[in-house]
Amino acid sequence: MLVKPFRFLAIAAAAALMATPALAIDISGAGATFPYPVYAKWAEAYKKETGNGLNYQSIGSGGGIKQIQAKTVTFGATDAPLKGEQLEKDGLVQFPMVMGGIVPVVNIEGVEPGKLVLDGPTLGKIFLGEIKTWDDAAIKKLNSGLTLPSTAIAIVHRSDGSGTTFNFTNYLSKVSPEWKDKVGSATAVEWPTGLGGKGNEGVANYVAQTKGAIGYVEYAYAKQNKLSHAALVNKDGKTVQPVTASFQAAAKNADWSSTPGFGVILTDEPGAESWPITAATFILIHKQPQDPAAATEALKFFAWAYKGGAQMAETLDYIPMPEKVVADVQKVWAKDIKGADGKALYSLSN
Repeated sequence: MLVKPFRFLAIAAAAALMATPALAIDISGAGATFPYPVYAKWAEAYKKETGNGLNYQSIGSGGGIKQIQAKTVTFGATDAPLKGEQLEKDGLVQFPMVMGGIVPVVNIEGVEPGKLVLDGPTLGKIFLGEIKTWDDAAIKKLNSGLTLPSTAIAIVHRSDGSGTTFNFTNYLSKVSPEWKDKVGSATAVEWPTGLGGKGNEGVANYVAQTKGAIGYVEYAYAKQNKLSHAALVNKDGKTVQPVTASFQAAAKNADWSSTPGFGVILTDEPGAESWPITAATFILIHKQPQDPAAATEALKFFAWAYKGGAQMAETLDYIPMPEKVVADVQKVWAKDIKGADGKALYSLSN
């Protein structure tokens, strides 16, 4: 089972402060649970290298947005990018930190990871509560070589405001007109049925404990909790597995620079190898932070993660941002994030 996220990173920060009391700076952040596994790994390595810790509360994208708007943290984190007008209103800079895949996870006796195949319309009908058992004809049609039980399907979804939910429901809205009409896409929706879990870890835990369950989590949570994931039929009609290559294929043609705040959505992308529920996760930071020292250290941490954290991200099946995107992001930092004196907090020569 996953360690409680906020405890892990608070401990990391405390250890850093004790190690170097005169120099250490506490970077505070809150938000998306989607990137927590890689943020935790980065934080541990960064603390060892610099003595500075990261106190990150993994509370969901909705909570992260609220906290950065309230200026109670140095940065917020969300998998549901804010639109340009909202960023302008709140005085925020937004940028993508890493990419990954969202996967349906199941607890079906005898079904190994990646063996169950689902397509978008069928997945939509499952989460609408219209397909009620695992031996339903629609599921059997996609899985002719798989023995499926008559077990009742138990839906597990997020109970909190969630960027993972935003991307999952965004995908369902693209592949299921009925889902789009009845439920739609948002960080929090009115679920037709099911049990709510808090955070990716909450959904993973409920699925692991519930026979016949299906939920959706970032892929690292599926692996860490040893959950069976489903393969998906993508936009090109090809059955694909959630692997690094399929996440990269989905992100291949993304035009990051044309969208305010780099807010690209990567669901239902074309391409024979594309994983259909791929997503980026974003950082939100004020253009004029209340604590310039903490904001400066946060930008140093993000720059370090871009440059030195790629391999760590890949070991957890996340996809690092392309170098060109990183360069464009850092230009925005240097241009838009400033102290009260109007001077930039980040230099491109850093």
